[in-house]
Amino acid sequence: MASPGTLFLIPVPLASEAAAASFTPFLSETINQIREYIVENEKTARRFLKEAGLKLPQSELILHDYGKHNRLQEDVTTFFNGLLAGRDVGLMSEAGCPGIADPGADIVAHAHRLGIKVVPLVGPSSLILALMASGFNGQGFTFHGYLPIDPAGRSQKIRELEKRAQREKQTQLFIETPFRNNQLLAEILKTADQKTRLCVACNLTALDELIISEPISQWRKRQIDLHKKPTVFLIF
Repeated sequence: MASPGTLFLIPVPLASEAAAASFTPFLSETINQIREYIVENEKTARRFLKEAGLKLPQSELILHDYGKHNRLQEDVTTFFNGLLAGRDVGLMSEAGCPGIADPGADIVAHAHRLGIKVVPLVGPSSLILALMASGFNGQGFTFHGYLPIDPAGRSQKIRELEKRAQREKQTQLFIETPFRNNQLLAEILKTADQKTRLCVACNLTALDELIISEPISQWRKRQIDLHKKPTVFLIF
């Protein structure tokens, strides 16, 4: 029986103009040795592979669709047949690093249960880039994903995160669906104490990247539009 292959976790650019700043030579070498992938979106995955320097004909590739619909409908264990037969497979997110704020974590967890070697490749993570640029505590931090949609619940959660940041000196990170970014920012400015520090990291690695880190008192003097722009919010 063949030894299992390796599951490579392949980062992809956060922005359409950021390919050159996102791919390492080792990543490019790796994708030219892999013919099978587990992806969230086949069309964008093929584009990312081309940008990363794929030399193999794309017609030779096997792509397993791990999009939202298929996650609910398909038995994902079939995605592992190649790995169990000894073939290396790449896992690709829609943007950034697989498994970080990303459903690919379930694929990685199943690989570990099967005793398959997992190798993460270097690439952009919006959460880490935002934390690096915030000036906030990088030794103690927590990512909370999405806050409640309900305004009352969202406001309460913001107060909880603010108190936790103050009590534990811990950076609090969270995100929102891009078309609700402006509502979330307005709620933060309405709810948080003026001395609380807020960092907004928007369109990271893109040509119009925006990173602002300052107290709420200063934020209340600003007017910015985050609508439909991928954004990470940090409180400290």
